[in-house]
Amino acid sequence: MSDVLRRPDARQQVLIPHQSTTSDPAPPSHPHVLAVGAPGPGREQLTRTLRLTGHEVTHAVPGDVQRRVRQATPDAIVALDDGPDGRRQGTDVIAEVRAEPAGRALPLLMVTAPEAPAAVAELLRHGADDCVPEASDPVELSARIAAKLHRVPVPVDQLLLDPRTGLYSAPHFMAELDRELQRPAAARRGGVLAVVRVAETAALETRLGPRVRREVAERLAQVAERLGSVCDRLGWDEAGRLLLLMPGVDEDTAAASLREFASAAAGTRFVVADENVRLTPAVGWTPLAAGTERGAGARAVEQARDAAEEALRHRDLRPVRYEPWMRAAAAPGHRRARRGPRALLAAMTPLLSPVLMLALGVGAPFLLYQQAYDMGWDLASVAYWVVVAGLVTSALLILLECLYSLDAKQRPAAAAQPYPAASAVIAAYLPNEAATIVDTVESFLRLDYPNELEIVLAYNTPHALPVEETLRDIARRDPRLVLLPVPGSTSKAQNLNAAVTRVRGEFVGIFDADHHPAPDAFRHAWDWLSHGYDVVQGHCVIRNGDSSWVARLVAVEFEAIYAVSHPGRTRLYGFGVFGGSNGFWRTDLLARTRMHGSMLTEDIDSTMRALNEGARIAMDRTLISRELAPTLLRPLWNQRSRWAQGWLQVSLTHLWRGLRSPVFTRRQKTGLFVLLGWREVQPWLTLQILPILLHAAWRAGGVDRLDWAVPVCLMAAAFTLSAGLVQAAFAWRLAVPELRFHKGWFWRYLLVSTVFYTHFKNTVARAAHLKEVLGDRQWRVTPRALSASDPAGAGAGAGAGAGVGGRS
Repeated sequence: MSDVLRRPDARQQVLIPHQSTTSDPAPPSHPHVLAVGAPGPGREQLTRTLRLTGHEVTHAVPGDVQRRVRQATPDAIVALDDGPDGRRQGTDVIAEVRAEPAGRALPLLMVTAPEAPAAVAELLRHGADDCVPEASDPVELSARIAAKLHRVPVPVDQLLLDPRTGLYSAPHFMAELDRELQRPAAARRGGVLAVVRVAETAALETRLGPRVRREVAERLAQVAERLGSVCDRLGWDEAGRLLLLMPGVDEDTAAASLREFASAAAGTRFVVADENVRLTPAVGWTPLAAGTERGAGARAVEQARDAAEEALRHRDLRPVRYEPWMRAAAAPGHRRARRGPRALLAAMTPLLSPVLMLALGVGAPFLLYQQAYDMGWDLASVAYWVVVAGLVTSALLILLECLYSLDAKQRPAAAAQPYPAASAVIAAYLPNEAATIVDTVESFLRLDYPNELEIVLAYNTPHALPVEETLRDIARRDPRLVLLPVPGSTSKAQNLNAAVTRVRGEFVGIFDADHHPAPDAFRHAWDWLSHGYDVVQGHCVIRNGDSSWVARLVAVEFEAIYAVSHPGRTRLYGFGVFGGSNGFWRTDLLARTRMHGSMLTEDIDSTMRALNEGARIAMDRTLISRELAPTLLRPLWNQRSRWAQGWLQVSLTHLWRGLRSPVFTRRQKTGLFVLLGWREVQPWLTLQILPILLHAAWRAGGVDRLDWAVPVCLMAAAFTLSAGLVQAAFAWRLAVPELRFHKGWFWRYLLVSTVFYTHFKNTVARAAHLKEVLGDRQWRVTPRALSASDPAGAGAGAGAGAGVGGRS
């Protein structure tokens, strides 16, 4: 027999269980213990031991425990594992005790056979709170009972707060939510329920185990508590989702708080399962509506989860409000269909745009001038001088940019800090990049950088491609290449957002899939970033200018943009612009900012949001990366149409906000007005010359009776045309050597730009404005042909993962 059962008379070793030196409430002075076991010597010895150690004892046999618990609930239960026939009965006793509601929270100790660790483990897994070997001293048994009475075990799902996370467990959170929903309407003012998913949870769980669910929820809750937001209750479910109850707040306040939370969480490095990670919170929320019917709380949680799934698709940190269509969209592969008159108008945009453009830009002003003239007001003359002033102003701004580009800030001579680990992210849509992506990856593997440099290829593809196996072979050969397929992605923004939490570098270079950066690009980028800059934009150079006259036109245009306009504007207005590719970000800033896939120029949108945070953006025309240009006019139209519409979206979103922001100086606000305001007005302003001339001809009785030799008009025209000449000259002077060698390209650009290309771009801008009004935001892939010098004969360039959004 064991000591517990053989030494009941060892009174000198008795420990009175209710004596306590802690601040915990003392257990009863004579604790009631239910001894469970078949009648026999073992149970009798156990009973004597318990009574001699100060306990009141009653008995129960296996199978009768529930009845005895209902009759008089004990303070603790001590059960024998072995039955009279030697059969182990402990698990059956545990199941019987825990099946009774009153027994779920009772301390349950099992007396086990010596040297039976496997049996002990099984008993603990089935719900025993402790196991005491038969060979244990009676004093130990008494002490263990006392410890359990001091800290009564309660199942986690019955606790108000989860002891592992400090958060409300899912059942108690649902109870809190139901109470909030059942409050009288007069006592309720708004309120929001939010669910937060983390994009990296599945990958972390695969690598580190299921513990990451709890730890991820706990880390996110710490961020919410640190911000001190309007969140009233924080809970979590077993899937690792964070649950936020925000009662008594309006939707705008709640959305702003959730945006702040998501940005703060994304910008924080967490330790999860002893590993340093970045997380991408996907926040879905739904307004709280009063509802006393059964299941209202569960339905609200389901809606918020559906919204979180939609947010997870984009990974752009924007909280998503639940909409009914998301219920069906939760199914994989579902795409929301556009319906209604707006969708019909969007489909008819190619036909409507020219008609609307003429009607709004020419017909309506002409009728206005006529009607005003009949009423005695000469609006056409006023409009004439406004147009002249506008043209002169535009030309003057171009000349200022040219002059300031000569004084552009030079790259620091050396880095202020040692070169850290760096990352390159190539965003690609593989069906469109299949012919060029291998060449691009090989060019990145040849980069010269004095520290660790990883190359992350973040791509999406609707189906498997042979080139993927080639890429896997390269990754096996060179571990610096990391292949990151992004399932469900439909945009460059989603690819980049998926990659930003994967990268290990202190700064990240972002590139389209047709870019070949110069070998020293990352070293020179760090020269800027180490001196306090947050983003540096490099110089994108066209490498297939020999492919067609369109490619040559774009090659010179890019020199005018990257060698002249961008450096000049940066110097003139005090801020730079990220152009979507060959741009280098501090990883922390990029993780907080992300890319918004709903914006056609997600790069310019991210620029405005970063600037509003106080970020410093530099422009370096010596930071070279070579890319492909469209070779045909139709792809060029599609590309520039997307850029123009994207700029309009950014202007509508950020112009007024930026002008009111205390972050920007007056000089910078002037630059914002020119960049986001004036550029949208100018295409329509230049078009006004047509209705003005038509009105003048109508008044004069014919075009042949107009006086074209007006000195002011001629001077304004000459000054406006001279701006193009000066810009082309500066572009040639500041171009990269391989393009400056082709002087004839610049002369042809000047001619084509004067008689065609400027008007082409203005027409594109006006058409893009109409597309935005009609709701046509379709992303059209931009195919590109390779230059004759490239090894692959032909290919494609920017699709969902390539093609800079907002170069201008």
